[in-house]
Amino acid sequence: MYTYQDIEIQGLDYIELKSSDGRSKAQLCLSQGGRLSDLVFEDIQVLAEFEASNYKNNYASSILFPFVNRIKDGAYSYNNSNYKLDCNEVDKNNALHGLVYNKTFVCTKQALTADYASVTLSYKDFGKHEGFPFKFNIELTYTLNKNGIILSINVLNSDKKAFPFSLGWHPYFNSENLDNSTLNFSSDTKYVFDKQQIITSTTDLDFNMPLQLKAVKLDDCYPLKTNDIDFSTPEYSINIKSTSKENFLQVYTPDLHNSIAIEPMTGVADNFNNEIGLQILQPNETYNVKWFMAIETKISKTNTNKLINKLCNS
Repeated sequence: MYTYQDIEIQGLDYIELKSSDGRSKAQLCLSQGGRLSDLVFEDIQVLAEFEASNYKNNYASSILFPFVNRIKDGAYSYNNSNYKLDCNEVDKNNALHGLVYNKTFVCTKQALTADYASVTLSYKDFGKHEGFPFKFNIELTYTLNKNGIILSINVLNSDKKAFPFSLGWHPYFNSENLDNSTLNFSSDTKYVFDKQQIITSTTDLDFNMPLQLKAVKLDDCYPLKTNDIDFSTPEYSINIKSTSKENFLQVYTPDLHNSIAIEPMTGVADNFNNEIGLQILQPNETYNVKWFMAIETKISKTNTNKLINKLCNS
């Protein structure tokens, strides 16, 4: 039976989900935007480990809503009205990573079986932001199972007015050797950014797939032709699949050794202005996106291959 536990670490509230054998676990931080703060799968550390006190600097596994990445100078126009968001990226004078990454979520639903553990975390916004004066409810449902983890996001427009939005997820992945890891996705285009990290144009992709990550520094965004992203390390491989019709990928290699941010998104930086991937949610309507993260450890793959060979030779 999968298990659920409420825990407190350094004054922050978490939920911990564990598999029946205890080899897989997911920690969700209610106090920091309902983010997936830790993920171990079949005894392999999948997410890069950051101190919770540094979350305000790295936004590790944050949920990006109602905008992803950046809004230039925090300013945009919508329906003939001008809005100004707080510029929390002070050095570049941008609004960064949306409005829910630092909100407190509550657990509203849980399900535990022999095959999976699932919890739904909720946050209700009353439209008090000067730069985004729209009411909305957002629900994050995390499901840990034998294949990996699923994140399903539901957004309800509880306002009387339609509003613009995009959604993203900001996980950092761990590798025992990033130089011996690869990233694979379908795209032939890379966005070009200015000094504010705002899109100015596009250029052709200047590398082949799969991308070898040895000695590579990245902070780039790509429009995807498919909804698949593959990341392979010496210890495990991951396939991230989205239900979104439009898919974009932000990739960032931080100073932290052997880690990489692989960020699936439904839109791009500054899309309240450039409208790339921008969507409009009407009053009382709901938008849903799911990200399926299928994980295969090299140990489990080896054991599976041995079993197949044994069956074939018997």
